[in-house]
Amino acid sequence: MLEIKRANQEHAQVAFDIRLQAIRSQCIGAYTQAQMLLWTQGKAEDGYSALMDKPFYLGWVQGEPVATGMLDPDNNEVGALFVLPGFTGRGYGKAMLDHLESVAREQAIETLVLDATLNAASFYRACGYVGDEQAIYHSPSGLQLACVPMTKHLTC
Repeated sequence: MLEIKRANQEHAQVAFDIRLQAIRSQCIGAYTQAQMLLWTQGKAEDGYSALMDKPFYLGWVQGEPVATGMLDPDNNEVGALFVLPGFTGRGYGKAMLDHLESVAREQAIETLVLDATLNAASFYRACGYVGDEQAIYHSPSGLQLACVPMTKHLTC
């Protein structure tokens, strides 16, 4: 079972490492090796740690952090949904997404948006998100990646 807790600045590097491992293992085939290396370079202090000030969560299994997820209420956006490679396929990503949607409902957010990686678009579709057309995501580091913008209308 996934125990979801709000992250803080002390968790920034752990969250960054989960992201790095997830991208480098789960995005193979969707992005080039060079893109994945650029996407995951650096360390948490290079800007990722600032995300801990938003509603950012870690999912724990038996005391081990295995998943991350964030809600950006200013933009009604879900982001940073990553699961460690050894823990995929167990429903932890879905549990984290359900949690983020619950937090959004509590904040009276009616519609959520996200930019799905090419490899994750089918996961989000299965969770009720809609979107098929590719676009380009412009990361804060200047990297440009193909993505699928998606939306979901939340029900109470």
